[in-house]
Amino acid sequence: MDTFLRFLYELVNQIVTGIYVIFSGLINGLKQMFNFPLFYNLVTQYKNDFTGPEWVLVGLTILFMIVFYGGIILLVIFLIRKIVKRLKPINKTALLNEVEELNKQVIQLSREKDEILEMKVSQMGLKPDESPIDEKALATANGASDGEDEAKGENGIRFSKLNLIDMEYADYKIKNYGNTFDLPELVSNFRNFAASKLHLYYKEKLLRIFVAGLASTRLVILQGISGTGKTSLAYAWGKFMKQDSCVASVQPSWRDRTDLFGYFNEFTKKFNETELLKEMYIADYTDDVYTVILDEMNLSRVEYYFAEMLSILEMPDKKEWVIEIVPNTWKSDPKKLMHGKIQVPPNMWYIGTINNDDSTFAVTDKVYDRAMPIDINDKGQAFTPEDVDAQNVNYSYLDKLFTEAMENFQISQETLDKIEKMDDFVIKHFRIAFGNRIVAHMKKFVPVYVACGGTEVEGVDYFIAKKILRKFEQLNMSLIKDEIDGYIKFLDDTFGKGAMAECIEYLLRLKKMG
Repeated sequence: MDTFLRFLYELVNQIVTGIYVIFSGLINGLKQMFNFPLFYNLVTQYKNDFTGPEWVLVGLTILFMIVFYGGIILLVIFLIRKIVKRLKPINKTALLNEVEELNKQVIQLSREKDEILEMKVSQMGLKPDESPIDEKALATANGASDGEDEAKGENGIRFSKLNLIDMEYADYKIKNYGNTFDLPELVSNFRNFAASKLHLYYKEKLLRIFVAGLASTRLVILQGISGTGKTSLAYAWGKFMKQDSCVASVQPSWRDRTDLFGYFNEFTKKFNETELLKEMYIADYTDDVYTVILDEMNLSRVEYYFAEMLSILEMPDKKEWVIEIVPNTWKSDPKKLMHGKIQVPPNMWYIGTINNDDSTFAVTDKVYDRAMPIDINDKGQAFTPEDVDAQNVNYSYLDKLFTEAMENFQISQETLDKIEKMDDFVIKHFRIAFGNRIVAHMKKFVPVYVACGGTEVEGVDYFIAKKILRKFEQLNMSLIKDEIDGYIKFLDDTFGKGAMAECIEYLLRLKKMG
C-alpha cells in the first residue's frame, strides 16, 4: 500500500507541476510581452547609435507594436463582453418583437421583388418563381424549434409559403365589388377587353360557349390546332378578372397528384409547395375568381395527376370538395389546413389546353365526360373594340348569375323530347348512350349559353357535337360510314333543316375520314 501511495504522490506531483509550469510560463510570457519599461530602456540604450533612416524604422516598429497590442486589448474586451452577454438574462419579449419586425420586412421585400419580376414577364402572363423564404425566421416567429421537436412534428415549419399567406391575409376581409352586369354584358366586356388591351380577337359565339362552359363545370378543355389562341384565352380571362392565371405547365414525367400539389420531403421535413397549392390557398381566403391553366395537359395522362380532382369536383356539395395534402397534423400547420386537408376553392376554375399530335396522349372518356371541351380551330377576325378595362368580379355574384340562368332558361320540354329521341336513335344505330351525367351537364350549359345571348338550339347543337358525337371516333369508321347519312337526315327532320350545323359538320368530317 505504501508503494502505491508513493506512486500516486509522484504521479499527481508531476501533473500539478506541469499545470504550474504552464500557468507560470503563461504569466511570465505575458509579463515579458507587456514589459514596457524594458522596451523604453532598449530604445534609450541604442538611441545614440541610430542614424536618421534608422529612426524612421524605429518609429514604424513602435507604431506596429501599438497596433498589435491595441488589437490584443480589443480582442480581450470583445471576448469579455461576449461572455458577459451570454451570462446576462435574455429579454424574450424584446427578441420576439425584433423577430416579428424582421418577418414583416421579409414579407415586404418579397412583395417588392414580385412586383419587379412581374414587370419583366412575357405577354403570356407567366408568373415568376418566388424567391426562397427565410424559413428560419418564419420558424422563430411561430415559436418553432429545430432538431428533435421538428423531427417529431411538434413545432417544425413545413408549409412556409402557406404560413406566410396566413400572415398576409390575417386581417383580410372579403370585398364586395358591387357588380351589376348581366351575362351578355360580361361576354361583351370580356371580348372588348381582350381586343382593346391584349390585342386578342375572339368571336362572340366562342366566348358565350366559354362562359357557359365555366358555368357547367370547373374543368374546361381548350383544344385545336397550335397557334389559335387556346392558352391566350385562359390567360385573358385571368387578366379580365384582375387575378392573373396560375400556369401549371404539365410535364411528361407527371405521374400522380404530387406534381400538382407538392409533396412532403421526409429528409428535410418540409413540404414542397407548388404554385397551384399556393393559389388554391389564397383563393379560399377571397371571393374573387381564380383561374389555373393546365398548359398542354395531355403531355402526360390526365388520369395520372388529376384523377382525384375529377372525382372531387363532381360532388354536388362544395363543402365536400376537400383533398388530403398530408396524413397528419403539426402545431405549426397553416390555419386553413384542417387535419392535413385543404378545401378545394369553388371560386377556382381549371382550364386545360390540348394539342393533338404524336407527342401527346389521347384524353379518355372519363376526363371528357367530366369536362367541357371547346374547339378553337380558327383565328378571330380583328375588329375595332370599345376600350374596356379589367374588372373585379365577386365569385358569389357570378355564381348567382349562373344559377339564375339555369332557372330562367331551362331547356324546353320539346327540346328534351327531341334529345331523348336522338338518344334512342344513337343507341340503335351506333350502340352509344348519353348517360345521366352528360344530360345533367347539358342542363347547365345550354341555359347559360342562352342567357349569354345565344339560342337554345345552338347550345344543344354545340354540346352534342363536342360531348356525344366525339365518342364516334372510337367506333370503326368503315362500319358506321353508311349510318352517318341517315343520322344527318334524322337531325334535319327533328331539329329543323341545318339547325344542328355543328353536329352535321362533325359527322361529315368523320365520314370523310372513314
